[in-house]
Amino acid sequence: MDIRNLQLFRHLSESLHFGRTSRACNITPSALTRTIQRMEDELGVTLFIRDNRSVELSPAGDVFKKYTEESIRRWEALQHELSSETLLRGELSLYCSVTAAHTILPTILGRFRKAYPELHLNLHTGDAAQAIAKIENNEVDITIAALPDRIPDRLEVMDMVTTPLVFITSVDYPEIVSYKGNSIDWQNTPIILAKRGLSRNRIEGWFKERHLVPNIYAQVAGNEALIAMVSLGYGIGVVPLLVLEKSPMQDQVTILEIAPTLKPFAIGLCTLKKKSLNPKVKAFWEIAKGEKD
Repeated sequence: MDIRNLQLFRHLSESLHFGRTSRACNITPSALTRTIQRMEDELGVTLFIRDNRSVELSPAGDVFKKYTEESIRRWEALQHELSSETLLRGELSLYCSVTAAHTILPTILGRFRKAYPELHLNLHTGDAAQAIAKIENNEVDITIAALPDRIPDRLEVMDMVTTPLVFITSVDYPEIVSYKGNSIDWQNTPIILAKRGLSRNRIEGWFKERHLVPNIYAQVAGNEALIAMVSLGYGIGVVPLLVLEKSPMQDQVTILEIAPTLKPFAIGLCTLKKKSLNPKVKAFWEIAKGEKD
């Protein structure tokens, strides 16, 4: 049973989703299914209990997962022993938002490429709200994410930067904001919210503490979509200042001076603790730490 098959099994045992694993591991769903079936035939047991709606590990799958994790750990340790740190080879996958790719990564990637020219980095960009899920689902090796207030025990994190959350409104449509005395009239001021993520959690918590019901006009995925809707006068919104400063639409919105103060974002690197001793992950981590210091 080769190491690639073990890696596929490990990912599927974490994601419990054939489509997610096939996308993350660059294999078709049908090929992934055949691989698992061959492993089950070879072992003479059922590794996954699956139907049209769900996938879960069988009791035998739980036992095999422990063997798989130990085998992969030993394989990676062997690779490290057979190669000096300066000759690390293979692939390292990283997920972050476009903003993080523009602001946090450039100097880190420059140093990383010089130090490990034969180590290929697969960079995936997307919605920042998905970053923690990407690492927890074992889809990538490292993410750059807004760190939650409570860090899951299975994660290893490194703070990189802190950025405040700011309320923004349209430059061309300032009348969208209604006031009641020296505060915003939340019943008559529409707000654009992120569909998910830490900024949404922070603003929802603020409303809940004050027993306020916001006038939600729309819910969008991604900060750029939120800034675009605010710029067009559909409502006000909340974004990290770091994102706003890098947005091509920053001149079309303005920061509200009369607005709630929310807890700022801490943005950092995340990986699974069990991956933190992987030589490739460790190499990236050390370079990022040096850049931070």
